[in-house]
Amino acid sequence: MDDPGGKGSGTSRTRAVRVVIADDHQIWRAGMRTDLGENFHVVGEAADADEAVAVIARTRPELVVCDLHMPNGGGLKVARECGDVAAIVMLTVSEAERDLLDAIAAGALGYLVKSTPSDQLRLALWKAAQGEPVFSPSLAGLVLGEFRRLSKSGGGTQTLSDREREVLQYVARGHTYREIGEQLYIAEKTVENHVRNILGKLHLNRKQELIRYAVEHGIE
Repeated sequence: MDDPGGKGSGTSRTRAVRVVIADDHQIWRAGMRTDLGENFHVVGEAADADEAVAVIARTRPELVVCDLHMPNGGGLKVARECGDVAAIVMLTVSEAERDLLDAIAAGALGYLVKSTPSDQLRLALWKAAQGEPVFSPSLAGLVLGEFRRLSKSGGGTQTLSDREREVLQYVARGHTYREIGEQLYIAEKTVENHVRNILGKLHLNRKQELIRYAVEHGIE
């Protein structure tokens, strides 16, 4: 894997991840800009949801680091309107299950708490920029548990092969394609193909929807 590293660390990536930071606290945005390090290039900032949507449309970033609670609709509005344009990761103080579930439903690819250590945050955001779902570990357990509790007896999973169900379980837990391949002793490309097949069988077209399907049907 390319080194997501911290400030001053080497990487084999030829260019930095283009990122927009959306938070209604200017001091927090300034701190994030500094803390992200050389492997991330901040192409825009926003103080509310409407401004974030406009900045994202103008700059076309790969990644958006977005506060959940901002004026004019908050991070949920940003995720709903821009989830197809960039990877949206909520970075928030809230550890409430409802906020987490709403963020996933809106189209967020990740949900991290602001207390996440800097090195872990950079690694998680790097993964998100590659299209991998990321959650703070304690919150990943919450979302799986909550959806299991609320889920109805789900049909549809019978269309998946045993291997596809295995892959879906790992995706729901937030593992990268490479990590899944290592666990199942298959190539990373094979994992990607399985995910594509799963999305097709379940009539889903976004990875976020795949994760939501998994947790809604208790596939852990």
